[in-house]
Amino acid sequence: MTSLPESAWLPRALAHRERVERFAAPFVERRRSQRRHPVEDFLFTYYTQKPGQLQRWHPGAGVVLDGEAAAERRDWKFYTEHDGGVGLDQEAFGAARAEAIRFARIILAGTASRPGNFACFGLHEWAMAYKSESNGIRHEYLPLRLGASGTDRVVEEHRIRCTHFDAFRFYTPEAAPLNELQPTRETQRNLEQPGCLHANMDLYKWAYKLTPAVPSELVMDCFELAWDIRTMDMQASPYDLSDWGYEPIRIETPEGKARYVELQRQFAERADVLRARLLQVAEALPSA
Repeated sequence: MTSLPESAWLPRALAHRERVERFAAPFVERRRSQRRHPVEDFLFTYYTQKPGQLQRWHPGAGVVLDGEAAAERRDWKFYTEHDGGVGLDQEAFGAARAEAIRFARIILAGTASRPGNFACFGLHEWAMAYKSESNGIRHEYLPLRLGASGTDRVVEEHRIRCTHFDAFRFYTPEAAPLNELQPTRETQRNLEQPGCLHANMDLYKWAYKLTPAVPSELVMDCFELAWDIRTMDMQASPYDLSDWGYEPIRIETPEGKARYVELQRQFAERADVLRARLLQVAEALPSA
């Protein structure tokens, strides 16, 4: 166990709160005024971690916090006293979160072991808007950049091979059979691959599901990666986001495809590092 005096950990806790606030404060204000943002709301609405939870700083497993300011954490879930300080009760956490730890290990290690697919071009978002004249679209307040027929034509003229179940499950009924794979929750552990934007966004999900065992700095590294990926994902989507200040990545063109792949590879490189760090945390935890 590593012990940290207040002078070492209180500045880290403050820095974390300020880091979160940059993303969370605008979201909270939009909620109060009942406004929506197609890019910046996503991590707080699609994922289950709320801003208040994200703002709590945790040092991670194997760290004891010393000083009077640590005393309040004695009542925090999975915290306990250690040698006069306060830290994570790894045994209690491992017993309570055994299934989450086990599945995280499977997903993280399995994804890292496979080659990446860098030829999907973000067509999952287009498949979600396929045949919109009869199905409607998920983001009903956003116009389609190419219109309904143009969006349908892009879907029909491309090979679609999405590997991510949590993207595939939002396909329209007509689009689902066009996907070369038919992902399910049960096959997720066998299909996840490191080129997938959504698999790399989900590193944030695995980070907070293993909180407070994961250091909050790592959680925020995953959050910021997911934020950047979401931005690119929507730029490459069929939606017109010009009113929001976003330039489209026109994946229906050779130039757009090349730009998409370039960014996708950059995100995969960042994700590889974070995935390895998360896996190291998960593998070090006891689990029932």
